[in-house]
Amino acid sequence: MNVLLVRAKVKAEQVAAIEAAGKRIFEALEREQPQGFRYTSCRLPDGVTYVNLWEIDDGATNPLSSLPEARAFQEGLKTWIAAPPVYEQLTVVGSYRFF
Repeated sequence: MNVLLVRAKVKAEQVAAIEAAGKRIFEALEREQPQGFRYTSCRLPDGVTYVNLWEIDDGATNPLSSLPEARAFQEGLKTWIAAPPVYEQLTVVGSYRFF
């Protein structure tokens, strides 16, 4: 299993735009129902920092690369983020119904 954490701070005036775009990604995932992929996005208490986690099962592919909504999100990030996102590969040492 491949687990990735992405942390990014966005410009305060872009919070509504990034959340609307994120909602479209989740709607697309619900529509497509990709197997072997789990994804979540959370906003931290500062209101402008987001943490995204995704898990891709061994042998599965990342469906985000094929979703127009995700590609539009990536394009929007160019103007929404306040600093470059931080990507971290995680090693799961335990999990209860999370991944």
